[in-house]
Amino acid sequence: MEFLIAINIAELVGTIVYTALGMFLMWVTWKVLDWMTPFPIMKEIEEDQNIALAVVIGMLFISISIIIAAVIVS
Repeated sequence: MEFLIAINIAELVGTIVYTALGMFLMWVTWKVLDWMTPFPIMKEIEEDQNIALAVVIGMLFISISIIIAAVIVS
């Protein structure tokens, strides 16, 4: 019971807001990346089975998520 009392509502709301902000920034990153490339990324990955592109995109999202997390924490 003490654990439930220790949860601060402001921290819970902050977590939800920052999660939504991080997801929005990742979506913006995806849209900018898709706009910048001269070929459709999803077609390359899904239909043409371009594994190298999938790995690069995955690493890009991991690195950007680390940057977003660092900015939100600071």
